[in-house]
Amino acid sequence: MQKINSNQLEATHRSSPKNKFGASIKEISVALGREDSSTDLMKRHPFDVAIVTLPPGKALCPYHVHATQWEFYHVLSGRGIVRDEQGETEVEPGDAFLFKPGEAHQVRNEGDTDFVYYVIADNPIGDHCYYPDSKKWIVLMPEKQLIRSAPLDYFDGEE
Repeated sequence: MQKINSNQLEATHRSSPKNKFGASIKEISVALGREDSSTDLMKRHPFDVAIVTLPPGKALCPYHVHATQWEFYHVLSGRGIVRDEQGETEVEPGDAFLFKPGEAHQVRNEGDTDFVYYVIADNPIGDHCYYPDSKKWIVLMPEKQLIRSAPLDYFDGEE
């Protein structure tokens, strides 16, 4: 059995160039040996687990929709806003929610304290996303590339 303790796991920090997007992420699956670029399912793992901490005023990523990926969320602390095709919903500790492939979504923190949640995704090989607000696509195989008619930066049209 392989074991890690998430309380001892170092978080990675991400932020966008203009600081609209940002989070600290504890990549639990990666700590357990997940190789996300591998096509070998024994190295890739069937799902990816992370603990995400969104500081006040931040979202992890822009509003987007996956073609083939499922995402499950479970709120640990703080309050957040979840945007989907029906509008916006406030979520709090204990709330769990799920996005199927084809369902646009975004999670953000508009509160005064950190918003912390688990996200579990199946990360299928060849998934791609569409960003409705900026009308762009991200193609994940064979390498990550954002496109309209030419390659784009990830945050183009978002900040």
